[in-house]
Amino acid sequence: MTMPTLRYGTTTIEYFIYSHERKNMKIAVDLVNGVVVYAPPSLAEEKIQDLVQQKAPWILSKIKELGEVKEPAAPKEFVSGEKLPYLGRNYKLKVYKEAVPSASFKFHQGKFLAVVPRNWSQEDVQRSLEQKLIDWYKAHGFLKIKERVQRYQQYLGVSPRSVSLRNQQKRWGTCTPEGNIYLNWRILLAPVHVIDYIIVHELAHLAVPEHSDKFWNLIRSVLPDYEAQKEWLRIHGIELHCIG
Repeated sequence: MTMPTLRYGTTTIEYFIYSHERKNMKIAVDLVNGVVVYAPPSLAEEKIQDLVQQKAPWILSKIKELGEVKEPAAPKEFVSGEKLPYLGRNYKLKVYKEAVPSASFKFHQGKFLAVVPRNWSQEDVQRSLEQKLIDWYKAHGFLKIKERVQRYQQYLGVSPRSVSLRNQQKRWGTCTPEGNIYLNWRILLAPVHVIDYIIVHELAHLAVPEHSDKFWNLIRSVLPDYEAQKEWLRIHGIELHCIG
């Protein structure tokens, strides 16, 4: 791996080169790795730099887009007074330490309420309540998901074989060739209109598998402002990983 740089106008672009057994060169830009060039071993470094120079406008545009993305949210600590997200809103958590053998967790009158053993460490509290919150999301949030799916499948004239929540780190949703839809449970932290976009996106794949003009026009026919929800996910999506 090497790390050369090049100048484009007044900007210096630093990039990494990974030598891979592949036919063509590929450039990737992300928050974690920056600018990465995947190139076949036979491609000379001078040729790589020429190709990176040609792609410089695209690289800078991607870097600018990433600059708009929010920083990852700090993990929740699960202490009294902390706010926990659900459907785009934040609700206060109240934690009671009592002489109980195990933890309990519920949502009541606009607040999350938890009771934990008095002798538990904060690490024990955090680990247990995080899992209970995730279980709560999956149980109660899935009712909201089913409601939205039923609404939009009627508009689109499609019917999924099944819909389920999964722990997907890099995808908000998946539609399989068999017609099963898997949704990342973390979408339950987002506003409802963003959840609607993710649901409609996957349902639309039942009618149009590829991301063609026909696909996006189908989504637009149901959600005329879908691009705003797609943009919200691009900028704020990383914040939905504050739990789990």
